[in-house]
Amino acid sequence: MQIQVGIITISDRASKGLYDDLGGPALKKAAEGYGWKVFAEALVPDEKRDIQRAIREQIAKGSQLILTTGGTGVALRDVTPEAVREIAVRELPGFGEAMRLESMKITKNAILSRNLAAVVDKTLVICLPGKPSGAVECLGFVVGAIPHCVEVLQEVPTSC
Repeated sequence: MQIQVGIITISDRASKGLYDDLGGPALKKAAEGYGWKVFAEALVPDEKRDIQRAIREQIAKGSQLILTTGGTGVALRDVTPEAVREIAVRELPGFGEAMRLESMKITKNAILSRNLAAVVDKTLVICLPGKPSGAVECLGFVVGAIPHCVEVLQEVPTSC
């Protein structure tokens, strides 16, 4: 099963053109490396409404997996987890737990991360750090569970 992926970069400064989006391209390269098809990309400011609209638009285009980068820290403008939780049907806490646990082996500041995964409609949404290397590393920590999760959400018959 080839997973249809959307990527959303959440950054006030990058959305205003003050610096280049590096997180989105890093995640696109990683996703393609896993054999997934990235067919939707967006760059939005740290605003709940904009984040939610971008997620809904990518779901409407057929995204089975949406990867967000940015807005998961402790700064007051970091609202990605709140935006996703408001539109999610359920949260999958194991994803965030695994990402933090593995990241703690790399940096003590990982404890400050608010990475998470949730189901919005029938789409898996994974919220990753804004730092490109952190986003790719955290995706790698949970990649093994993604195909099965997407299959279950898409109600694809499995051979189990």
